[in-house]
Amino acid sequence: MTDPKSTDARLTDPTSQAAGFDRMRQARQTEIAEDYVELIADLIAEEGEARAVDLAARFGVSHATVNKTLARLQREDLVQTRPYRSIFLTEAGAAMAEGARRRHQIVLEFLTVIGVPAETAAIDAEGIEHHVSEETLAVFERIARQGL
Repeated sequence: MTDPKSTDARLTDPTSQAAGFDRMRQARQTEIAEDYVELIADLIAEEGEARAVDLAARFGVSHATVNKTLARLQREDLVQTRPYRSIFLTEAGAAMAEGARRRHQIVLEFLTVIGVPAETAAIDAEGIEHHVSEETLAVFERIARQGL
């Protein structure tokens, strides 16, 4: 039987619980944007350009889905698009891509250091990077840099 005094405060304090759920909602809202700008940056670096057709193929989604997401990213001033032209990151989009790439790398290194197989670590890092707090990320980075 669990000691009631040891219950996680987030589960007993409505304000703490609401803050936790709010943080997760915010992370979900930015997750797609971060994935898109990160992939756009990667495509520009690898291929010299990023096109909607390439995004659709890499994400495994329809061209219509990519166009809808790009329209949202353009409204949020993360990308610039023009008909029949490549996709470009704005300064804000490039900064978001760099931040996502940094978080991904730290999480990947941490998972590898603690013994998660490389293929699993790569898959898991893709999701965790969007939901980890800066505080937890700093701990992951410290452990990854020091090793076990």
